[in-house]
Amino acid sequence: MKTEDIRKMSTEEIEKKIEELKSELFDLRMKQASAQLEKSHKINEDRKTVARLKTVLTERKNEGGNK
Repeated sequence: MKTEDIRKMSTEEIEKKIEELKSELFDLRMKQASAQLEKSHKINEDRKTVARLKTVLTERKNEGGNK
């Protein structure tokens, strides 16, 4: 997911997406632990997407505080 796509989302959508990705990350880690994970790169992609989402949320909070 690209940052420009994230910026178009509402705050509620971003928070919901973070929860979905965290749940998916948990499932991926469980599969990795039991040697059933086929696409190991998916873990890194999801972690980076969560970081992007959180960054946009932080930017929005900081913008609101400066006004």
